[in-house]
Amino acid sequence: MTTDWLTALQQFGRMRSMSAMETLQRQGEPQHSLFWLQEGTARAVYHSAQGQEKVKEFYFAGECCFLYLSWLTGSMADYSLQMLTPGRLCEIPLRLLDKPEHLTARLALLNQQVIYKEKKEQMFLLNNPEQRWQYVQANFPDWEQQLTQKDLASYIGISPVSLSRIRARLNKG
Repeated sequence: MTTDWLTALQQFGRMRSMSAMETLQRQGEPQHSLFWLQEGTARAVYHSAQGQEKVKEFYFAGECCFLYLSWLTGSMADYSLQMLTPGRLCEIPLRLLDKPEHLTARLALLNQQVIYKEKKEQMFLLNNPEQRWQYVQANFPDWEQQLTQKDLASYIGISPVSLSRIRARLNKG
């Protein structure tokens, strides 16, 4: 499903084929592009100085992939954007969202992000790890097949071992 505002932005973009694990945006660098995924899966991930990874969110075909805080504040990217699978995308200059003629796109993206963030905050604040996992299963049923246990565990704020134990406990009951 392509909306009119996204089609209007696409005319200014360029199509790219991406490899698995290819970086779209590097942590600590300025962000210049919005990536509209046509095929494949990507993630926003924080890489610590100690080599640990923390997954912020996932992006799937049909979704726009970029970092809202960096865009809105003009700050350096706090996360990397990375393809998890091979894919195709349209790279669109992010500066277009600041133009009056693309106000519809800007508002649609902001509305979508506020709803997503409110739901994610609710998931974290109101649920223990087992309930968070059940939330992911109920609201994103395809994720279990598309993502690694490590990425899923990181997304809900627990270790892969803890997620394995939760899964085993739920499968017994």
